[in-house]
Amino acid sequence: MISFPKITQEKLLQRLAHPTKKVRMVLDTDTYNEIDDQFAVVYALKSPGQLQIEAFYAAPFHNELSDGPADGMEKSYQELQKIAALLPEMSEVPIYRGSTGYLSGAESPQDSDAARNLVERAMASPEDDPLYVVAIGAITNVASAILMEPRIIEKIVVVWLGGHALSWPDTKEFNLAQDLHASRTVLNCGVPLVLIPCMGVTSHLLTTLPEVREFVLDKGEIGKYLYETYEKCAKDHFAYSRVIWDIATIAYLVEESWLPNELVHSPILSEDFRYSYDASRHFIRYVHFVRRDRVFRDFFSKLEG
Repeated sequence: MISFPKITQEKLLQRLAHPTKKVRMVLDTDTYNEIDDQFAVVYALKSPGQLQIEAFYAAPFHNELSDGPADGMEKSYQELQKIAALLPEMSEVPIYRGSTGYLSGAESPQDSDAARNLVERAMASPEDDPLYVVAIGAITNVASAILMEPRIIEKIVVVWLGGHALSWPDTKEFNLAQDLHASRTVLNCGVPLVLIPCMGVTSHLLTTLPEVREFVLDKGEIGKYLYETYEKCAKDHFAYSRVIWDIATIAYLVEESWLPNELVHSPILSEDFRYSYDASRHFIRYVHFVRRDRVFRDFFSKLEG
C-alpha cells in the first residue's frame, strides 16, 4: 500500500497561501479537447511577470474529438506544438507527452514522459520554492507522478480546474469524472491543492465572438489563431456565448482577489461523483467565485504585448 508523507498543518497552510513571488509552474493540459485550453496556454505565456513556465504536459481525454485517451493526449501534444510555432515565448519551453490511458486502480500509475518529468522537476525544487502544477484536464498525469514518487507532495502545489461547486447537486464534471482514481488520489493524498470548480464558479467566464473579434483578432498570429478557434466552436454565434473555463487557473496565480476563495476540508469523492465531508480531513483552498471582467481585462491587455 502506498504511503504518502504527512505535511504538517502549518506547512500545508503556508503552501495554500497565495504565492508572494514569481511562480515556477508546469501546465498540464488536454489542449485539443476544448477551446479554453488554448486561451489558458497563451494567457500563461503572456504573464511572464508573475509566471515562469518550465514545461507543458499533454493530458489524455476521450470524447467525440478523440478515439480514446491515447488519441486525445496525442492530439493535445500536437496542438501544443502548433501554439509553440505561433508564439515565440513558447519556443524554449519543453512539451511532454502524457498518459495514454487512465488509472486502472487506486495505486496504479500510468507511466509517461510527463509523469516522469514532473517527478524529476518536483524533486529538484528547493524547499522554499515549490513547483506549481497547474492542471486543466483529467488529473491523470499529476496523480501518476504522485503515486510514482509520493514525496513530491512536499515539493508541489496543485492548482486544478476540476469538479463543480461544492453546492452543486453532483460533481460529474469532464476533467474530474474521466479518471475517478486519479481524482481521488489528488483529493486524498494530502498534496497542497487549490480546487477551482466549473459549474457555479468558473462558469462566469463567458465571452462572445464579437468580444473576441474586438479584443483578440488583431493581436498578431496568436490573436488570429484564438479568434479562429473560437469562431469554429459553434455554427451559429447569434446570442451565443462560450465559457473559457481554464483561464481561471492562470488568473488565480496572477491575482488572488479576482478569485475569492476559502480554506475547506478536502471533500470525499464517491463513485457516483458526489461529495461528502469530514472535518478531520486536511485543508485545501477552494475558489468560490470569479470576477469575470477583471480576468478578461487582464487577458485582453496582455495580448497587446
